[in-house]
Amino acid sequence: MDAKMMQKGLYYCFMLLLIMMMNLCVASRRLNMEFQNLEVKKQLSKLNKTPLKSIKSPDGDIIDCVHMSRQPAFDHPLLKNHTIQVRPTYHPEGLNFGAAEVSNLKDDTKPVQLWQLNGRCPEGTIPIKRTKEEDLLRASSIERFGKKNHRSFPQPRSAAPDLITQTGHQHAIAYVEGGNYYGAKATINVWEPQIQQPNEFSLSQIWLLAGSFNSDLNSIEAGWQVSPDLYGDNNTRLFTYWTSDAYQATGCYNLLCSGFIQINNEIALGASISPLSAYHGSQYDISILVWKDPKEGNWWMQFGNNYVLGYWPAFLFSYLVDSASMVEWGGEVVNLESDGLHTTTQMGSGHFPEERFAGASYFKNIQVVDGTNNLRPPSDLGIYTEQSNCYDLQLGNDGDWGNYFYYGGPGRNSNCP
Repeated sequence: MDAKMMQKGLYYCFMLLLIMMMNLCVASRRLNMEFQNLEVKKQLSKLNKTPLKSIKSPDGDIIDCVHMSRQPAFDHPLLKNHTIQVRPTYHPEGLNFGAAEVSNLKDDTKPVQLWQLNGRCPEGTIPIKRTKEEDLLRASSIERFGKKNHRSFPQPRSAAPDLITQTGHQHAIAYVEGGNYYGAKATINVWEPQIQQPNEFSLSQIWLLAGSFNSDLNSIEAGWQVSPDLYGDNNTRLFTYWTSDAYQATGCYNLLCSGFIQINNEIALGASISPLSAYHGSQYDISILVWKDPKEGNWWMQFGNNYVLGYWPAFLFSYLVDSASMVEWGGEVVNLESDGLHTTTQMGSGHFPEERFAGASYFKNIQVVDGTNNLRPPSDLGIYTEQSNCYDLQLGNDGDWGNYFYYGGPGRNSNCP
């Protein structure tokens, strides 16, 4: 065999090998896609329970009215024989949300959820925002959908209330620590902050925290958020979160895992809030209360004057079985600095606290629940921000608003490059 024929034979062998490798790659990709599709369908069937009724929201959401006993909470092995607690044994003493939830607005124009415009869920059911295929495909992994990213643990800062900050997370918060807290309450101004990129978010919430601020941190969280990555849009939505191991394996947003037991058929966790506050225009706010039932030990959540939403069973937690050791109120954003500059993702209204009412966002009527199940003003409120020239907070106190603060900011600006 001459050299030319040998060369041609090697060429054909190489081409044949290349074609075989390409076919293997195509087959592998097809198998991966089929596996992913199977995993997506499996997760969707787990999250989306069979509804008795479905409601199409004007914002594109689908709200499924699911029988209370079939909600995701009861996928938890320790809840298989759980008897639903249909109401808290006790409300905190001194509970007063004020004459209206909304500043300078009539009761019939209070914030509602958009899906309510097209229907209501029957008694005995709860409204659950349907998870779509595209929601799962946006997640970093199907298994992590609905969970916060695992956080790193820097050296504890003695004056910093959020001791588990992750690189890129920034806050403007008021906090109390060092006592035993059995609940917290606040009225929170509602806005639609602008988000620079889909994997950033902006939220305003209450945190109840306990543990060593390491891998065993317990947290219950509730408020409003804008999170394109989680929801696929820039709508402002009511949310909750919980974890008993510092966001590692336990807990999730809303009803995206077993845990929180909802009893209310009128409010959907994860659904859009409307209307929203306007800069130098009408102001809207929501009231949130989270407290520990002194008899049963479960942690309850109430939205506004009338909506007791449900509870986190005490057994989900270790440290929060007893009480919280820290309470935080305020805003948080993700600042990824993807272009080497600080993000333009806004916190609150996107304006600094100096602009006050109708300019800056606020928390008002801030309270904690003490060991006698009484609501009281917090003592020794501290404040914390990582970069006050990006997002800031100012405390205040008066007769109508009690303990309050204005907070927020635009992110990137001439003083926050």
